Amino acid sequence: MEPDAEQSGDRDERNRPMRADASRNLESLLHAAMSVFAEAGVDAPMRTIAARAGVGVGTLYRHFPQRSDLIKAVLQREVDAFADAAGALLSTRPPGEALAEWMRNLVDLVATKRGLGPALHSGDPAYQGLPAYILGRLTPALQSMLDAAVAAGAIRADVDAQELLMAAVSLAAPAGGGDKAQGRRMIDLLVDGLRFGATAA
Repeated sequence: MEPDAEQSGDRDERNRPMRADASRNLESLLHAAMSVFAEAGVDAPMRTIAARAGVGVGTLYRHFPQRSDLIKAVLQREVDAFADAAGALLSTRPPGEALAEWMRNLVDLVATKRGLGPALHSGDPAYQGLPAYILGRLTPALQSMLDAAVAAGAIRADVDAQELLMAAVSLAAPAGGGDKAQGRRMIDLLVDGLRFGATAA
């Protein structure tokens, strides 16, 4: 049976690499959305985001037909960048220092999530997969840092990456909306606890 020509064309379109100008527009839109959301909340007018990115509203909607698509993309971009930073830190710092810096920087990622909170906690089914996505990206990144730090004798060996991640996220967002400095102090205390019982390499 011959494949439907229209369906085949749709698949080709989806699999075609994004043009350079479209890729630049996408990056500009994500960066603009993050800054506009931080300033005005997730209900900020889409035209404001498009203007900040230097593109037309039509371009924004071609990339993100629904506001939820844009919000998810912004958060996933931040999570992906944070996960990728683990490898970069390990390549330039001793493992114990790299782990401490990555954990401290988690405060900034949690602040991003807080800014998107009204949407993420709205009950919209569009966001249901985000918690699993975040854990799926960050847990392996943290595990790689823990493994390196344990091998270097910088931290104790009985640490579960997902449990540590959940504890760190809670500490990074203090009750009552404490500032980032408070979150980093709490993270520093948590990292100090990881060093107790470490076996020097």
